[in-house]
Amino acid sequence: MPEITRFAPSPTGYLHLGHAHSALFAARAAGSGGRFILRIEDIDRTRCKPEFTAAIFEDLAWLGLTWEQPVRKQSKHFYQYRAALDSLRGRGLLYPCFCTRAKIRAEIARAGAAPHGPEGPIYPGTCRNMNEGERTWRFAAGKPYALRLDVARATAATGPLEWRDRVRGTQRAAPGRFGDVVLARKETPASYHLCVTLDDALQGVTLVTRGEDLFEATHIHRLLQALLDLPVPDYHHHGLIRDDAGKRLAKREQAPTIRSLREAGKTPKGVRKMAGFE
Repeated sequence: MPEITRFAPSPTGYLHLGHAHSALFAARAAGSGGRFILRIEDIDRTRCKPEFTAAIFEDLAWLGLTWEQPVRKQSKHFYQYRAALDSLRGRGLLYPCFCTRAKIRAEIARAGAAPHGPEGPIYPGTCRNMNEGERTWRFAAGKPYALRLDVARATAATGPLEWRDRVRGTQRAAPGRFGDVVLARKETPASYHLCVTLDDALQGVTLVTRGEDLFEATHIHRLLQALLDLPVPDYHHHGLIRDDAGKRLAKREQAPTIRSLREAGKTPKGVRKMAGFE
């Protein structure tokens, strides 16, 4: 059966070799009879830049990739994410969290040896049981807040869940290992977890291909799919491109960009080979 796959970079910098591997992997997985989609995940309005979006199109075309039009840009669809948030809030599955990141760290430190989730220390639930009077006062005072998913209540509503990874097989969803994840903040009206889950469903993606570093996030995405009555795709979490020392080639590690390799005289074929594709 033909697959619908996607490559979904954030325009916060230039694409690097790790991105090239992920894009080429997704395009190959779609096959000649499938559909390869490019999506721009630009929900971070403080870091995403139009010039980086333009560079994404240029670099991928230079590598020889083609994709469906139009390209979905998340920043144009906040109304859809708000509708999903409203649905979850209407069912009592979200709560406002007024904690700063510094306060959360302090709460965890006071709790002693707290368990750590895939994204770092698990939120201790400080605001989960705040009484309505206190919440009303904080809202009226204009205190900033995030919206967190009450994961225990959500999993109680859905019951046991599974998802299929084509490398590791059937997985039992365990979203509790993340704690009560943030689904929206003032500066980012919807989180990665919510946006990517909703977008994959709206775009009909049948096979989500992405790096193995995002494997754990799928536990949360499976929970959101069940809560929002969304279809469940298959997943393939591919290996990561690493340098000779074994260090992951990532943006934060100053990995070589496709643009810099082009300027150094590398050919598209040469860069594809460097990214693991002959």
